Amino acid sequence: MININNSVRLIGNVGADPEIKTLESGVKIASFSLATTDVYKDKTGEKKKDTDWHRIVAFGGVAGVIEGYVKKGKQIAVEGKLKTRSWEKDGKTNYITEVVINSMQLLGGKTDGPADESDDLPF
Repeated sequence: MININNSVRLIGNVGADPEIKTLESGVKIASFSLATTDVYKDKTGEKKKDTDWHRIVAFGGVAGVIEGYVKKGKQIAVEGKLKTRSWEKDGKTNYITEVVINSMQLLGGKTDGPADESDDLPF
């Protein structure tokens, strides 16, 4: 079930191969960066791109699928929620906001071709 009060959907390109960790319990965790880009024309009509980077985290079965199929440059769609966490280092509190995903869809086809060909994975 999706929490409508904290819901995020993004389509973008994977910035680097996902980092996969396995906890002692056997649960996998995948983390990677996702770039989303808006394209627009400025006042002079010149085409501009504005890219934002998002930290993505997945657990369990979704992390296992990511391990097998997601690579740098792959276009994907993700859905999840925002989660902010903090930690102390050198007397300073640090914060990071991540998108903890519960679903993912591969886009761009098997060879990263046009985005109208998609690979739906059941999980």
